[in-house]
Amino acid sequence: MKLLTGFLGVLLLAFSADIPESVETKIARAMSAGPPDIAKSARIVDTSAQGKMVLLREGSNGFTCMPGNPKVIGDPAMCADAASMLWAADFKAHKPKPTNTVPGITYMLAGATQRSDSDPYDQTSPPITVPPHWMIMWPFDPKATGLPTTHRDTGAYIMWAGSPYAHMHIMGRPWRETLREWSMSKRARP
Repeated sequence: MKLLTGFLGVLLLAFSADIPESVETKIARAMSAGPPDIAKSARIVDTSAQGKMVLLREGSNGFTCMPGNPKVIGDPAMCADAASMLWAADFKAHKPKPTNTVPGITYMLAGATQRSDSDPYDQTSPPITVPPHWMIMWPFDPKATGLPTTHRDTGAYIMWAGSPYAHMHIMGRPWRETLREWSMSKRARP
């Protein structure tokens, strides 16, 4: 019986992997990446199988959220402003350095997986699970900031230090969101 149950579980998993996700599921996952007050008015886009951007929902606040693909390492759900979107497009195109002229902000409050904190284009290292965080997309020099360059689950660090795509990772949720959650939990207590 255990063998039959195990076989049916594997079979179900194999078939469910091919079922396309609904637009509503993708929108919900994209919105989970940003603070609620930003995600609720953000534009939401996805990437087609052909690599083209597909609009899932219009937005009005200058942020774009994407559902990512939880089955792909390095493709997390995220919400980003225009400067970060330009930074990401430059990174994807392997430009020598980002062309954004102002710092960008990217939220990954649903967490992420990645391959390396030191090599932007690493495709072979074992996956690293990253808890909720947000990032400032601007070239940071760890020597000038005094911030570490190694992965940490709390505080901040410079990811991809020494590369033109170095940027600051701030672990956890933005203070305003954390304060709101704390305040709500205090009200809920008798």
